Amino acid sequence: MLSPETVAAIAKAVTLDRKPLYFVGAARKDFVGLPANIRREAGWRLLDVQCGDPVPGAEAMSIVGAGVVELKVDDAGGWYRVFYVAKFAEGVYVLHSFKKKTNKTAADIELGQKRYELLVEERKKLEPKK
Repeated sequence: MLSPETVAAIAKAVTLDRKPLYFVGAARKDFVGLPANIRREAGWRLLDVQCGDPVPGAEAMSIVGAGVVELKVDDAGGWYRVFYVAKFAEGVYVLHSFKKKTNKTAADIELGQKRYELLVEERKKLEPKK
């Protein structure tokens, strides 16, 4: 028998009232490279983001870009992070996923910034011409 939490999660997953999830650059490859238990937990939290629900373990990362949020998922194997942007009406964009090895994440922040810039440039191309 399924737990009430599992039933609620499945019901949320099949709802049509959510933003689509997009990956920028090689962000999907980064995400798939996370351990399965971390991917699962981060995936459920990203589903919350898609549905507009509050997300535990999320923190603004304006150093990466305007509206970028860092999702934190930790376990005995380490600290894992997912940078995403949900401020755009058309969807939620995952920029980068990684295992945090030290308190300094300069290379990961830089990669997140590059993918954020790529996202902004691609969105500009889609804007109607004036």
